[in-house]
Amino acid sequence: MTSPAEAGGAATRGNPGAAASSTPTPPPEPAPASRVAKDSASVRGLIFVRDRGIFVLWALVILAFAFWANPYFATLNNAVLIANAAAISAIFAAGVAVGIICGALDLSIPGVAALSSCVSGWMLVNGLPVWLALTVGMVLAALVGLANGLISLRGFNPIIVTIAMLSVTSGAAAIIAGGYTFPGLSMLDFMGTTRYLGVPAPVWICAGVFIVGTVFLTRTRDGIRLMAVGGNPEAVRRSGIHSDRYRVFAFVISSTCAGLGGLVTTAVVTEASPSASPALIFTALTAVALAGVSLAGGRGSLPRVLVGALVLATISNGLTIKGIQPYWATGVTGVLLIGSLTLERWVSMSVSKRLMATAQASVHTGTR
Repeated sequence: MTSPAEAGGAATRGNPGAAASSTPTPPPEPAPASRVAKDSASVRGLIFVRDRGIFVLWALVILAFAFWANPYFATLNNAVLIANAAAISAIFAAGVAVGIICGALDLSIPGVAALSSCVSGWMLVNGLPVWLALTVGMVLAALVGLANGLISLRGFNPIIVTIAMLSVTSGAAAIIAGGYTFPGLSMLDFMGTTRYLGVPAPVWICAGVFIVGTVFLTRTRDGIRLMAVGGNPEAVRRSGIHSDRYRVFAFVISSTCAGLGGLVTTAVVTEASPSASPALIFTALTAVALAGVSLAGGRGSLPRVLVGALVLATISNGLTIKGIQPYWATGVTGVLLIGSLTLERWVSMSVSKRLMATAQASVHTGTR
């Protein structure tokens, strides 16, 4: 007579699959396709933070000051003041951004602004027509940019070249003004203190600069090529495009914006000063960095640069309303600059890791 244990053993020996079926099987690994979808969503989220984070930051700053500096901050008149304060720095930032996007950082902007201002001021004081004075000031700024570009093409470091040009233009402005200023330039009120439809003239000028610049960079062949040169100049050169020409063009655009910014500043304060304030380049670079413009070139957005300038103006305005000393605004700006650079680096590294993981998962999916 066979015992139940022996019967069970015989059944097991007779059916080897029964033992295998009784062993718990491990859970299946996640499908590579799901990992690809997850990584793709993560990449999209990181890119959104990089490209739209400045808009969220501005909204948070406005919301914070709307409660903290109530009821003086959240008014239409104060909004116009913020826009007017941001307009001039945004014009300078537009020139810096275009230069950086093309890989041509221009540090001579304060000197170019002072030179254009003093040359135009001298001409106006001596009774020359307004249109001629403004034209000469703008052309002179463009020529300085052309000189920066041509010298840089000779193998010199663009940063050193533009620092040297900063000294040259600052000195030339001081020589023209004789160390003083050209006051009483009220004939430039039409582009300084005059309001059109309730909006100050500098805001309209700034809007025109950014509309034209954005259309140029995103809708024209030369603008797209200019951005491509900043991203990979060697690849652009091998494709038959004269990358050097576009790099010089970027310097010209940067200096032209500097000249325009100097003339608008002259119109606002009704005097031309030979002083080349380093705060111009600092504020412009901060707005550009906050906007997420890659300092390596090839990537950037002028609308985001405009919002970056508005963020700085909003912070300064809100702190002023609360009676806080201006140097606090400078400190906050520095913290924001470091934070934006840190975020840019983190987002770039994270996007690269996610893209590599997605590519590996895709390859794995295709081989199975």
